[in-house]
Amino acid sequence: MYLTAIIDWYSSFIVGYELSDTLDTAPVLAAVTNAMEQYGNPEIINSDQGSQFTSNDYIEFLKAKNIRQSMDEKARWVDNVVIERWFRSLKTELIYINEYSNPRELRQQIGGYIKDYNNERPHQALGYKLPVQVYQTKSVCNAA
Repeated sequence: MYLTAIIDWYSSFIVGYELSDTLDTAPVLAAVTNAMEQYGNPEIINSDQGSQFTSNDYIEFLKAKNIRQSMDEKARWVDNVVIERWFRSLKTELIYINEYSNPRELRQQIGGYIKDYNNERPHQALGYKLPVQVYQTKSVCNAA
């Protein structure tokens, strides 16, 4: 299974995700679309250099939405450190310690993890605030 997750760097708030059994562009587009439908279009979206992020479909999708694409250089893991840290937490706190009988069960567990992560888990880097609190504060400031 492959998980695409989209995180707001400022708040560490997970704004979208999609779980799929294929590593292609369609699940990435679904994750971005769902995030935009719920939270609006970002100005910039950053990714690694995976084929799903370098595909013509993905590039044209972002262009059509007037979203600038930022892409990490090879071996520049630090550019994605916020989402990489989140994936590490997800794997060690949920994935590796459980067994899943089917994709539906995995999807439900990931959804619950994200809900708790965003809404019930204070972060030291955010002054012990919740990602949702920081995200909402940022959104209110940007709207003003």
